[in-house]
Amino acid sequence: MTYTATALRKSIYSVLDEILETGIPVIIERHGKKLKIVPEKPVSKLDRLITRNCVIGDSDDLPDIHWDDLWSREPEI
Repeated sequence: MTYTATALRKSIYSVLDEILETGIPVIIERHGKKLKIVPEKPVSKLDRLITRNCVIGDSDDLPDIHWDDLWSREPEI
């Protein structure tokens, strides 16, 4: 749907609620140019993670690594 800036000002809250409910963007015409109000799609924190290659070798071998010879239960002073 297209609105003028004046029409948008008169019913801004109902237009914003409509955008949130339907997900359909609204176009506003101002001085011969068009602006678009679009609902933002939520992105999960996990989707924003950057993939990193930090394991050298086969990651399936990680559970079988034994650290017993490198681990000391006594704290170092």
